[in-house]
Amino acid sequence: MNYLTHIFLSGTDRKIQFGNFIGDAVKGSSYKHYPQAIADGILLHRAIDSYTDNHATVRSAVQLLRPYSGRYSGVLIDIFFDYLLASRFDEFSGVSLKQFARSFYLTMVYNYRYMPDRFRRFMWHFIGTNRLVKYATKDGIRESVGIMTRVGRIKFPVGEAIDYLTECEDELRMIFRPFFGELQVFCTGYLHSENREAYVKQM
Repeated sequence: MNYLTHIFLSGTDRKIQFGNFIGDAVKGSSYKHYPQAIADGILLHRAIDSYTDNHATVRSAVQLLRPYSGRYSGVLIDIFFDYLLASRFDEFSGVSLKQFARSFYLTMVYNYRYMPDRFRRFMWHFIGTNRLVKYATKDGIRESVGIMTRVGRIKFPVGEAIDYLTECEDELRMIFRPFFGELQVFCTGYLHSENREAYVKQM
């Protein structure tokens, strides 16, 4: 899953949201150096990645993209899923995407001292370009995929990726909605579980 989805699945605790957001940059047991709620968010990030990577629906979606995007299909489906969430955010959330994004940007600033260097390097651009809200449009997704190719020095046909999203949006949305409902149930159960490691294994 990409940034917006990870944040959204964290519930309302801002530190858990923040931990989930930075989760990719915190490796091994170094999460233990963070305040408990942020550490919980980091571990939730890992649980979400494990759940989605092994979910049959996600694997099927990745296979749909493979003829167009090859080995980058997994990364691309994460970005596309953010679009599917953002573009109909009001159907999933009790607040607007703009309000949700503003609240999280403040969370980023407030927790700056805990921000890994990798995230500090793009934090102000992320906020200044209102990246979370831009996920709601195809032009915004085009920008995100373009950033991915530039930063990662990846030779990838951005235009073809957006053409695919346009042509197959309805099919992807039919895949996404039931899967995302299951993922929300998983995350709620995880956050309320007394033995989170066992909870992840049983799923």
